[in-house]
Amino acid sequence: MQDTLENYTKKHPGEVLLVRVSVDGELDEIAIFKGFSSSLMRPTAFDPDIPVLPDHAEILEIDRLVSPYDPANPKYIQRGLTWDTMHSLL
Repeated sequence: MQDTLENYTKKHPGEVLLVRVSVDGELDEIAIFKGFSSSLMRPTAFDPDIPVLPDHAEILEIDRLVSPYDPANPKYIQRGLTWDTMHSLL
């Protein structure tokens, strides 16, 4: 799942994905840009081989934004996408 979303952002470098997930009952928000993922709510490992988004995570929604991402002034392309909707764009 994470690899799929990272590959999408490599092919669409003008976009940032904000992915809201539930991992073991805890909410997290992950930014994915140009093939790299980073949690916005918890520490992200320095080792890129350690996934930020575990396979068992439940994707709640995905937002597509124009890059560069400015949290004070986000420019949305699409908001609140489900995994199924996003998967059709992949």
